[in-house]
Amino acid sequence: MPPVDNYLVCASQRSGSTLLVESLAETGVAGTPEEFFQYFPATSQAPQPREWFADVHDPEIIDVLDELDDGVVDTRTSAQWRDDVFAAGRTSNGVWGGKLMWNQTPLLISRTRTGSGSLRTAIRTLLGDDPLYVHVYREDVVPQAVSMWRAVQTRVWRHDGDASEDAAVYNAEGIAHLAEILLAQEKSWREWFAAERIEPLDIEFGELTKDPSGTTARVLSALGQDPALAPPPPLKPQSNARSKEWVERYRDDAVRNGYPQ
Repeated sequence: MPPVDNYLVCASQRSGSTLLVESLAETGVAGTPEEFFQYFPATSQAPQPREWFADVHDPEIIDVLDELDDGVVDTRTSAQWRDDVFAAGRTSNGVWGGKLMWNQTPLLISRTRTGSGSLRTAIRTLLGDDPLYVHVYREDVVPQAVSMWRAVQTRVWRHDGDASEDAAVYNAEGIAHLAEILLAQEKSWREWFAAERIEPLDIEFGELTKDPSGTTARVLSALGQDPALAPPPPLKPQSNARSKEWVERYRDDAVRNGYPQ
């Protein structure tokens, strides 16, 4: 099959997408995909922990999250931003890769100055045509939300060494809030793919974590690249015994209190 110039990994936080994109980047032929669309122009930063809880006022949740940092304003023009995104995401063979979370779609639309407000138009404006869409998702939202609750407290989003204990604390309401957000993001992706009649390359978290090299090889094949270039996994799982304990504890709390799961 002919090679594909551009691809976009469509996901939600803690879905395993970082493992996939870092594996693809390791190949040297599949772009250097990152979350180029997560940075607010007003701060040049990704959403900060307290911004995930903007409508929450429970001090037991808010007080364990870092206070907001003002950051710096991004003064790049739309054209400069686009050039930077392409330069950062492309390998020497011309393949460009990126990663987009559903909550980042308004930023992408705004950055590309898509007057229609259409996500697909924004993507086509940026890339010149439709990319290969790779949909990474997680069937079970509970460990996903638990993982994100730990990450917003510690601000550790990736792990390439031995998992260690941290100062994160359990809070069922905090996990429930994030579970609701993550479920809504996945629902939005599925509805958008259906509305646009897009058939993405689907990758579920369990498949990815059980066989990361094989899953990366499948994406390479879809890009028209050599699947034998798929590397060993570059990241270690962040989940540990405490994560598993929190998952079971939250499932019990969710049944009692009607939390999403």
